[in-house]
Parts: sequence; C-alpha cells; structure tokens
Amino acid sequence: MMVVRSALAVIALTALWLPAQAEDRSVLLNCKAMVERASRDANATSEAELTRCRQVIREWALRDARTTVDEQGKPLR
Repeated sequence: MMVVRSALAVIALTALWLPAQAEDRSVLLNCKAMVERASRDANATSEAELTRCRQVIREWALRDARTTVDEQGKPLR
C-alpha cells in the first residue's frame, strides 16, 4: 500500500512539473476510450490514469467551447 501511495505521489508531482502543453486529438480519443472501458470494468486502469484522462477530456471540452473555427480554419457556425 505504501508503494502505491509513493508511486501516485511521484506521478502527481511529475504532472505538476511538466510544462503545460496542448494535447493532440488522438490523446483525447484514447482517454475517452479508457474512461469508457473503466466504466464497464472497475479494474481496467489505475485511478491516476483515469484522473489524468478526465482532466484531458475537461480541457478539450473547454477548448472546443472557446473555438470558433475547426481544425482546417473553417467557421463552425
């Protein structure tokens, strides 16, 4: 149990120290798939990975809400 806590602490600190950078859409799609699998199978992934993926999904939702053009530069509306 102590090893798991230590590993989670290291992962959390590493995530904080890494520079903020935009993820590409493939990361979003992989995270959505991982969260979907985790909803069906409780032991599919670790809680740290799920937390990170949920954060990626939230960031993309906020980014898409602020965007007025698609990836090719065409207006969304």
